[in-house]
Amino acid sequence: MGSGVLGFGRRKTVRDAKVLVTGAASGIGRATALASAAAGAELVLTDINAEGLEDTVRVIKEAGGVVLVSRALDITDYDAVTAFATDVHAEFGSLDVVMNIAGTSTWGTVENLEHRHWRKMVDVNLMGPIHVIENFVPPMVRAKRGGALVNVSSAAGILALPWHAAYSAAKYGIRGVSEVLRFELRRHDISVHLVVPGAVNTPLVQTIELVGVDKHDPRVARLTAAFTKHAVSPEHVAAEILRGIERNRFLVYTSFDIRFSYWWARKFAYPYEFVIRRTSDRFNRLLVSKGS
Repeated sequence: MGSGVLGFGRRKTVRDAKVLVTGAASGIGRATALASAAAGAELVLTDINAEGLEDTVRVIKEAGGVVLVSRALDITDYDAVTAFATDVHAEFGSLDVVMNIAGTSTWGTVENLEHRHWRKMVDVNLMGPIHVIENFVPPMVRAKRGGALVNVSSAAGILALPWHAAYSAAKYGIRGVSEVLRFELRRHDISVHLVVPGAVNTPLVQTIELVGVDKHDPRVARLTAAFTKHAVSPEHVAAEILRGIERNRFLVYTSFDIRFSYWWARKFAYPYEFVIRRTSDRFNRLLVSKGS
């Protein structure tokens, strides 16, 4: 296959590959960048957080890893992503692995969500990855070296989780993009991997915007504590992403509960709907009434 991602039948590795990681300043993105560097990748990194991105680059280089280039930018800005891609391709040529990891989250019911919430979820979690795909995947196709595309969706991209309508609009969307590209890019030997994390203990957990909910409500605090208790580490997710590439898995799970829940939802539709309705009712008791 030439330089870049090395193919062993259906198995691949990021060693000696030029790998783009978005959201590299913190959480899953940072952990995946570090894990990829340790595995021998040459990294192209970006994040909206310039300070955090600089720290990730420092840590990688101090450990002997290779960062070809990094740039702080907003992936919702198509022109900024295009300019970055143009510069990267001019200096380093096409990439071998593209990882769309950057994201953000807002939860709330439809009567509490405002247009800005819907817009932000779609802009960051769907259009941002699309901007990256538009700019970095076609050059991979033209290079004819194969490769891999990783898109991070969510459990909310495969299950109807309470309060996740706006978030799921984007996460189901990137799932749909990935499902199509999985087959479209196969003839170019570019594998596609859809990561569907459940609870992950990242800074995003602390910054999730809960619309229409009193965060000081003890019941909310208990739910948050339960979420954190079952959350896996970003490092665990990063390891599963690299394993998913190596084993050519389309759906990359990061915890058994999500794998089981998705299987259960497909095999037992009525019990699934019953549990989701009951869970939604439980969550809705926490809503702050209008005018209170």
